[in-house]
Amino acid sequence: MATYGLVSHPDTPPAAVRGVTVEVRPDGGGLRLEFVVAGKDAVRIPDPTPATRADGLWKTTCCELFLAAAGSDAYFEFNYAPSTQWAAYRFDSYRTGGCDLPLSIEPQVVRGTTPANALVTVDQDLSDLPAGQLQMNLSAVIEETDGTKSYWALAHARGAPDFHNRDCFIATLPAPTGA
Repeated sequence: MATYGLVSHPDTPPAAVRGVTVEVRPDGGGLRLEFVVAGKDAVRIPDPTPATRADGLWKTTCCELFLAAAGSDAYFEFNYAPSTQWAAYRFDSYRTGGCDLPLSIEPQVVRGTTPANALVTVDQDLSDLPAGQLQMNLSAVIEETDGTKSYWALAHARGAPDFHNRDCFIATLPAPTGA
């Protein structure tokens, strides 16, 4: 298990949110992710909906996982909303050739609990991704109740917030157990 602290993009500071951390626990051929927000009471949280695939989740509060095999231009993006909706995409290269990523097992997204400040907990199967170590970026769009939006990631490249930029993929996810 590892805990990662995300940093807010300097051009989009939060108003009341004090921090975002992500606990990453490998779980067989997948991951358990828990996104925790310090100041969660100030976050605009979408109403619960059926746990289905949906586009545009990043337009409001949303947690994200980006993964890529070293040496490959292709990468994968997963979005998880506190509504329990989710999305999965595959890109051929930087913001190019994006399409829905078919998944053998859909992610299980659970709305967080107030006492723990967890925004979402996710069980994400990785069996549809390349075997071996993967480069990783963890990120979150946090919309506060006053409309302030902040963009959090492991690292930020120069310019506007851009979670797709490979300069943000600074963590390494070990190969799944048995891979």
